Parts: sequence; structure tokens; C-alpha cells
Amino acid sequence: MNEGQHPPQELPVRERSFRTSSGRHRRPVPANLPPEAPALVLAVPGTGGDVPTAVKTIVGVDHPQLDVRLVQLGDSKSSLAETLVDCAAKRPEGMPAAIVVPLVTGPHQQVYRAIREAVAECDVITTIADPLGPHPLLAEALHVKLSESGLARADRMRLFNIAAPVDGIIVATVGGQEAVRAADATVVLLAARLTLPVVAASLDASPGVGDAAQRLRNIGASRLALAPFLIGPEIDQAKITKAAEAVGAGCAEPLGAHSAVAQLVALSYGSSLTGVDPDPQ
Repeated sequence: MNEGQHPPQELPVRERSFRTSSGRHRRPVPANLPPEAPALVLAVPGTGGDVPTAVKTIVGVDHPQLDVRLVQLGDSKSSLAETLVDCAAKRPEGMPAAIVVPLVTGPHQQVYRAIREAVAECDVITTIADPLGPHPLLAEALHVKLSESGLARADRMRLFNIAAPVDGIIVATVGGQEAVRAADATVVLLAARLTLPVVAASLDASPGVGDAAQRLRNIGASRLALAPFLIGPEIDQAKITKAAEAVGAGCAEPLGAHSAVAQLVALSYGSSLTGVDPDPQ
């Protein structure tokens, strides 16, 4: 029947892997992590504030199998190094000590530089996770924050002709031009949710909020809102308010300890795991 044809090759056998699936945010945290699994270290820009503590608490309650630590990078780099050394002391020699999850939505050179320097200082086996965004959950959280501030409809229904509170959105981030470029994916998702023009801007570099406001006005948007694509500790809240006032825009609250943030912290940890069997038999 197969004369003149090569015999079909056997399908490869899929062997069991002890690594998590590739790609960011592809899997949750395994429920049966062994005690020697690396700690989840939340690295937070700045100092103080209730938001990082709230995020840590939510992650800990949702995933009691995790050893969750919190470090404020603004206190001193050595505090992160000391935490990593402590994590290593509580795990078998040669095992990964920690996965550091920066509490940022996008690229932030200052935060990542501080983390890399702390890891180099203590010479502990550590994985540094990617930023939490872009991710559809963050676009949804931005929508929620805008609606809570009266700057967007709370639902996504298009069946009724209800005028939107604003006709243009500025998604504001920190971390320079790289962070603005990385926010573009979230901009597209948020624009699709709101059926409004949305542009990204930087609170600490160019293109700034003023540039974004002008772009929106050039296409006819006059009632603007600023949506901070931030968790909170990255920048002084007064600077966000001032930037919104300077362009006559309404201003939503930062993401804060929204459930999406805590969920993405855990997912970031899970996608960074290596060498841990998620389904031991």
C-alpha cells in the first residue's frame, strides 16, 4: 500500500520534564512545591507604602506553599542581598535560593540594575523574573481603575449608545522610552476594551504626558484621562497628579494591590521555576 513511499517515521515519545513550560505566565504555581523550592522575593522600587505589603499578603494567602519575602529596594541594596543569603541558608547547597519578582509592570532599568548588583554581591543562585506586563489582566485592571474614578464605563457592552466620560486615554508609565514601547501592547488591549484612542506616555522621560495629550487632541479628543500603568511605589503620587493636571486630564488611581497584580506575581514565579517537579509521583 505504501509502495514507492518512505515508511512513516515514528512519532517522538514525549518524556516527562522537570521544567515548567516555556514562555511568560504560562502556568500557575504548582500546589505541591517541595520545601526546598526557591523563595519568591518581591523586589519593590522605593520605600514604604501599604501596597507592596498588601500584594505580599494576597500572594501568601493564595499560595501558602510559597516562601514569600518582601524587599524595598529604596532602603538599600544590601537588604536584598541579605535576604537572598538567608534564603540560600534555608535550602540545600547548590539549589536555587530565590526567584526575584520585580514589582513593576514594565522595563525599569534602575530596578533591574539594583537587583543584578545585589545578586552579584551575594553570589547566590537566583532567577530574576521579567516585568509583570504586558498582560491582558493588567489592561483589565486599568479599565477597572478608570471606571472606579468615573473615567470609563464599567462594562464592555456596546448595545446602548451611552456617551463615554472621556474620549481619549493616556497610559502613563515610568522607566523611560523602553517602558513606553513595552506599554504599547497594553495600549492596544485597553483601546479595544474601551473603543477609545489610547496612547502611552512616560512620567520620567520622553515622550511625556504632554506629548501624548497633544497627539490625542490632534485626532479630536478633548476630554482626556490619565491611567497610571504603575503599581504605586515606582513614583510619588503627587507627580502623577501634577502630570494629569498639567494637561487637564482626569486621573485614575495606580493599579495598587489589584488582584491582577498578585495573580501575575505568582504566575511570574511559576513561569520562572526550573528544576522543580510540578507533579511528583
